Amino acid sequence: MEFIAQDSVQNAVRFQNELDKMIENCAYFPYKYRKSIYFSNTNIRDLIFKGYVVPYVIDNENETLTVLGIIKWQYTF
Repeated sequence: MEFIAQDSVQNAVRFQNELDKMIENCAYFPYKYRKSIYFSNTNIRDLIFKGYVVPYVIDNENETLTVLGIIKWQYTF
């Protein structure tokens, strides 16, 4: 959010609010998004949001989701 806020605080706040809603929706359908391409664990999923990848861990035992980070997707040749 700090990176986006350098350009526009308003855009950073909007991005944060929209991302929060997407993550909250993951609680209802945690396996909705693809299995992570970064990890071999099937309980780690990749939420794709506006050019960013948000990997998260599904902990069925504790009924929680943990966001591992936010990665800017980049195409490499």
